[in-house]
Amino acid sequence: MTSPNGTRPLDDIRVADFSWFGAGPIAGRTLADFGADVIRIESEAKVDGLRHGEPVKPGKTGLNVCAYFNNYNADKRSFLLNMAVEGSREVAMRLIERSDIFLSNLTPRVIDRWGLTYEELCEVKPDIIAAYSPMQGLWGPHRDFLGFGAVLTPTTGISHLSGDPDRRPVGVGTNYPDYAVNPGHTVVAILAALRHRRRTGQGQRVELAQIESVAATMGPSLLDYTANGVNQTRKGNKSSWMFPHGIYRCADDPSGRERWIAIAVGDDAQWESLCAVAEGAEFAANDQFATLLGRRRHEGDLNAAISSWTASFDAASLAIHLQSVGVAAALVQDAEDMCEHDEHLAERGFYEYLDHPETDISLYDGPTVKLHDTPGYLAAPAPLFGEHTFEVATEILDYTPEEVAELTASGVLS
Repeated sequence: MTSPNGTRPLDDIRVADFSWFGAGPIAGRTLADFGADVIRIESEAKVDGLRHGEPVKPGKTGLNVCAYFNNYNADKRSFLLNMAVEGSREVAMRLIERSDIFLSNLTPRVIDRWGLTYEELCEVKPDIIAAYSPMQGLWGPHRDFLGFGAVLTPTTGISHLSGDPDRRPVGVGTNYPDYAVNPGHTVVAILAALRHRRRTGQGQRVELAQIESVAATMGPSLLDYTANGVNQTRKGNKSSWMFPHGIYRCADDPSGRERWIAIAVGDDAQWESLCAVAEGAEFAANDQFATLLGRRRHEGDLNAAISSWTASFDAASLAIHLQSVGVAAALVQDAEDMCEHDEHLAERGFYEYLDHPETDISLYDGPTVKLHDTPGYLAAPAPLFGEHTFEVATEILDYTPEEVAELTASGVLS
């Protein structure tokens, strides 16, 4: 989907993206979706680990085939710059001078070593918007701690609350903060800084400590502790105010895959609607479940009874039926469901398929926000490793081909 004239709201913005792995590049991908020219700084000396990651199509090898990396780096340019080589900082500063936004999720230790602090960037680009999102922030006793989403989930208390109460913490199964919370907060802050610059002409430093960004999602448990002295712990799929609230086994699909349904009932009216759908089921006529308090007191029996009832149903059809009467319910989907069978995502055109030179036609997430007048869209697949080094060096940095050759021979560029 494109706007009538093909423009996007950030078409005049350039980003010097010095981030890597997840949170930083995903923020950059969002800016790219809406037109920003995102130049991804990479290095042969220390290749982004996601280029070595998975999933990879069978038979494909190399630095350009990881679907994880490609999905979050679509519509960017790859520029190989080795910051460990003498002369590289001059090139970096030349790019920053010609950019609007500097983006990094590296530790402050690396930023200091490379000479890319906000004060130093302002020497060449006074109105630069410099967005730093290290895991623990730019200052504090843990400023140089390393980590990824899998480290942030335990550090911020999420793992403590995830899993069954009688088992060890399990986290959430993915590097959840990297995909949504941290890049989302970073993008909002960058857009606010851009608006401020357009009104005043002044740039500024944006600091997003990922630990604080994620901690902001933990409000209810923190308030429960500060207000009530209750240190919440794992409770599986249970809710403190919704009964039933769980995942229930349904009939296997024709291929033998397990199928499950999520059901959540928040009040007696919803319960009555559930019982109407389940007419004849034992729990629908059981008076001990007739009130919210009763369902809470007998939650174990309630979950067992609902599991017995759902066991013979097609999960997707049952979920739609329950939704039609006002009961929150959903099929527990897997990747195949979302990519191949989810009619809602398909109708909205969320997933896009782009032709990549090494992975062929591959699936990419579409823009996660839809603007009516100036919608974002994907203009190109993820870049090959170093694909745009010469292009950026000559067209943006104004080096001659001979100078690019010298920088390449010295190891500054690749």
